[in-house]
Amino acid sequence: MNRLSYQIYEMSHAALAPSRALSDFTRLFFKNPMNPLAHTPFGRNVAASAELFERITRRYGKPSFGLGSTLFDGERTEVVEQVVWEQPFCRLIHFERQAHHRHYPQPKLLIVAPMSGHYATLLRGTVEAFLPTHEVYITDWSDARMVPLASGEFTLDSYIDYIINMVHSLGRGVHTLGVCQPSVPLLAAVARMSAEDDPFVPASMTLMGGPIDTRESPTGVNQLAQQRGPRWFRDNCIHMVPFPYPGVGRFVYPGFLQLAGFMAMNLDRHVNAHRDMFNHLVQGDGDSAEKHREFYDEYMAVMDLTAEFYLQTVDTVFVHHSLPKGEMMHRDKPVDLTAIRKTALMTVEGEKDDISGVGQTYAAQKLCVNIPDHMKVHYLQKNVGHYGVFNGSRFRAEIAPRICDFIANIEQAAKKQSAGKRTNLKVVASKS
Repeated sequence: MNRLSYQIYEMSHAALAPSRALSDFTRLFFKNPMNPLAHTPFGRNVAASAELFERITRRYGKPSFGLGSTLFDGERTEVVEQVVWEQPFCRLIHFERQAHHRHYPQPKLLIVAPMSGHYATLLRGTVEAFLPTHEVYITDWSDARMVPLASGEFTLDSYIDYIINMVHSLGRGVHTLGVCQPSVPLLAAVARMSAEDDPFVPASMTLMGGPIDTRESPTGVNQLAQQRGPRWFRDNCIHMVPFPYPGVGRFVYPGFLQLAGFMAMNLDRHVNAHRDMFNHLVQGDGDSAEKHREFYDEYMAVMDLTAEFYLQTVDTVFVHHSLPKGEMMHRDKPVDLTAIRKTALMTVEGEKDDISGVGQTYAAQKLCVNIPDHMKVHYLQKNVGHYGVFNGSRFRAEIAPRICDFIANIEQAAKKQSAGKRTNLKVVASKS
């Protein structure tokens, strides 16, 4: 494990601070409407170059969800973020709608965000889509460099524990949705709860673009992990958090390495996007430039993962395929997917997903053999990649409505079953 690379990265970032300040001053100078050069091709080119340099070399902070309102019962309603559960490595956020009237309760939906380098705000569009029809909660994972060593380790087992505890805190009948990476720990958590006959086992789980079985349609990411193995990742990807972060001394997989890996996969696309932004700025196309800023403000904001969680995930999910082989363990107890009987399952995949190939998420349908067929749904969305599975126009128009229908059907079936039980109890009572 390299103990100095993180420090070198921080020093390089600090060394560029004067250049960023000068670049920012240059941008403001050449965009000032009082400056005659601001209205010339030369001035616009200089301002655009200065902005691109500053954006490429800056550090992006954690974005906000910014979901101030939503439609509820046909009316625009204020939304307030409330932290309803908290542990050192995660907060559970409830998007509470400040409606003065509520004619009927709506299903609780726990969205398990990925811990894969980006913040939970990457799922802003996912949350927004379900706000009008559900009580929405989301896992807000902590940046490992901000968690002191005294808070202990965070492993894949810890991740599963957190999901179970959060489901308990929300009560019976909660619906869960795992996007990408959390599909595995969410499925494992439901399996463990089912094996223990836990009364709080979720009513449903929706798994979206997740690596349940990476032997199916392996992508470049899957093949890299398989070829290199856990030891290579430990020796080359794990670094120590430097001073002055609260997590100083903690070994992590840095977010900047994850971001570099993501960008390297589609380098041409990112280069073209920045070139297009430069042209938009020169041409005065503010709307197009702002769309670029919004996307990359989110995309470039990254967080560190604990080394133990990252390495255990690589080993369990991508190298040994422990879950589909029936070999995965949680706290020395087997993760038995055949124990799942009462939780409905929906899987969603994108036709052009280059992170989790087609068939990797669907594998859950084949592994959960004791879930009744009428409680299983699979959907393959045409013409979308990994990001389009949980965000964008096709997600809003085609995927989200299907998930809503899936949850609504489960809720309706549960109400019918509950009504039938009450009727049977009345019959028994009258006979006695």
